[in-house]
Parts: sequence; structure tokens; C-alpha cells
Amino acid sequence: MAQATAERIERGAELKRQGIVIRTYDLWKTYVMGDQTINAVSGVDLEIRVGEYVAIMGPSGSGKSTLMNLIGCLDTPSKGDYYINGRLVSSMNDDELAQIRNKEIGFVFQTFNLLSRATALHNVELPLIYAGIPAEKRLEMAKNSLMSVDLAHRMYHKPNELSGGQRQRVAIARALVNNPAILLADEPTGNLDSATGVEIMGLFERLHQQGNTIVLVTHEQDIAMHAHRVVYVRDGRVAKDEKIK
Repeated sequence: MAQATAERIERGAELKRQGIVIRTYDLWKTYVMGDQTINAVSGVDLEIRVGEYVAIMGPSGSGKSTLMNLIGCLDTPSKGDYYINGRLVSSMNDDELAQIRNKEIGFVFQTFNLLSRATALHNVELPLIYAGIPAEKRLEMAKNSLMSVDLAHRMYHKPNELSGGQRQRVAIARALVNNPAILLADEPTGNLDSATGVEIMGLFERLHQQGNTIVLVTHEQDIAMHAHRVVYVRDGRVAKDEKIK
């Protein structure tokens, strides 16, 4: 047991040395529903390097959302190993996973998930509060993050005073504020009109050019084509993995 643990620690250190930020080995997620066993994710091996821009694409029911939840540490695998930034997260407890979610992963959701009564600035500050960052430092970091998405002029506005695109920019600023290892975006243009969606995808491209690692989950081909690599998921497995740029 101790040898296996030591080997996993060494494997994690080697992945980090190689610049591999996400690595899954034979990852499974199985649900038992009555007398049925459903494999939502079936033995996925996936490797994403620092600075990559990857889209995970598949139709409804393909397993892409379950895979996203595993990558985002929102769920735990039934079997297999998952490393993020050299750390084995597939065997962590809930408190350790919460720390990983706060420090290593920046989430961007389709529905923005902003506090309606809080300003843009306070919404961006929230992960820093949970991380225990002092108030003065927190304020500086949140302002800088809003500046990075061109929203410095709207930082004291509440979500209902912002357009859909501006709300998604606030959500992206919040995701970036902790300088996470990966930016994980789930259907980030799903609630936006097409013109605003193009604008947000342009922002993701800019963030990628600045060195951010981005994992985009989508069912839309045109959105996936903004990424530089597309991983196609079907029936819980990786059906195809191709570089497109």
C-alpha cells in the first residue's frame, strides 16, 4: 500500500515536470439505478498540457457533462486516477476537493452564478474570501481581474445593471482571480445571443494567448471550433481527439 502511494506521488511529480496539468487514467463514473448499471464515463484517458485550449464536445447524454464534473472535482470517479497540477485528486476527501476547486480551477457556467445583490467587484472577490486573502489584497486582485476582462468601468454595478455579456465577463473575472491552473467553462455562451457569444469566445482566445489553460465543454460545433484541440465524447468514451489549430 505504501509503495503504491509513493508511486502515485512520484507519478504526479513527473506529470508536473512534464507540464501536464490534467491527466486521467482509466477514469470511470458508474451509476446504479435499480437493477441497471449506467457507465456515464467509461475508461477515459485524457492528457491536457499547461497552456492548451481544449474543447470537450459531445451531444446530450454523451458523458461530457459527467467528465466535466470529474475534471472540475465536482464529483468523484468510481474507478481510475485523476491528477491535476501533479496532485492526485481522485482519492481526496471533500475538504481537500473544496480546496482544489477554490485554488486550482476557475469555473465559468452558462448561468453566470452571480450574487444578484452584490456588485461585480464583490462577486469577483468571493473566491478570495474563501481562500482567506486579506481584504486589501483581495480588493486589488479583484480589480485587476475585472480590468483583464475590460470591466473596470462597471465594477460597482450589480448583475441586473449589466448586459448578459458583461455578466459573463464578471463570471470569467471571478474564475481567473485566484490564478487557477485551469479555466473550466461549461457552455459559456449558452445564455447569450450569437453576437455576444462571439465576443466572449474572443475573450477566451485572448486569455489563452496570455497563457491560461482553458477547457471548454460544449455541444455546439461552432463554439468548439474556437478551441485549438477538440476531444469528442460519445457513450462515455473519447471517440476522437484532434488538434484543429
